[in-house]
Amino acid sequence: MAEPHGKIALVTGASSGIGEATAERLAKAGYKVYGTSRRGAEAGKRSFEMLSLDVTSDESVDAAVNEVIRRSGRIDLLVNNAGVGVAPAGAEESSLDQARSIFETNFFGLVRMTRAVVPHMRRQGHGRIINIGSVLGFLPMPYGALYAATKHAVEGYSESLDHELRMWGIRVSVIEPAYTKTPFDANFIEPDAKLDEYRDVRAGVSKRVNEVMATAEPPGVVADTVLAAADAARPKIRYTAGRLAGRLRLLRRFAPAGLVDAGIRKDLRLDAGRVAADGRARAF
Repeated sequence: MAEPHGKIALVTGASSGIGEATAERLAKAGYKVYGTSRRGAEAGKRSFEMLSLDVTSDESVDAAVNEVIRRSGRIDLLVNNAGVGVAPAGAEESSLDQARSIFETNFFGLVRMTRAVVPHMRRQGHGRIINIGSVLGFLPMPYGALYAATKHAVEGYSESLDHELRMWGIRVSVIEPAYTKTPFDANFIEPDAKLDEYRDVRAGVSKRVNEVMATAEPPGVVADTVLAAADAARPKIRYTAGRLAGRLRLLRRFAPAGLVDAGIRKDLRLDAGRVAADGRARAF
């Protein structure tokens, strides 16, 4: 039977970080929330239910979506948050198998969830799909090329899908946070084909990322943005989350390309060294 009150939300990757904060924020706003993680229900006091779900498995996705429909009769909001991070590394330091694995979670997992939920939303005649993207969906990330590529893919998929689904009362939005203080970086995937040529620069970029993460905004900033997008009468396709993300979006839109390029290299200190004849990065 359908819930007598409140909308039904399904949030992937809700065991910690942005997903957990989003599920809690939606529940506080009156949504009936089902969070998911690969481990399923875990110890701890939460204002939402947890289900087991692996976004890389067709069977797991179908089982979780069907369970929500069985319990609540509908899904009004899908928040695609589940994803993996990649430790700073040169693009060629990940094998093709690893690249496919990263896309399997960060992009195809989102596609898999969407395909499972959209038929129910279409029959309802309404629904919202909110995809957690990143500023790296519109900016490059040297030494994070594969992660940035997945987020660029999310942007293109989401905007295209929004046009397709509007006729059934379904809208799609992307949330674009910048650095966010979560346990996400504690589980970064290490490159599986490390090259000595990148060792010094890789270490320098990792150090810079850690410095920025120390002052990053909390996940509640993203959760508030998700709620705003979910409840908007006329939702936008893109929402930046937080002050830094907003500034970066404006820079990307209005600043000359050369200035953006130089700013990225300066921030990551990529020009603090040079490649010597032996291929090793050296300080000037």
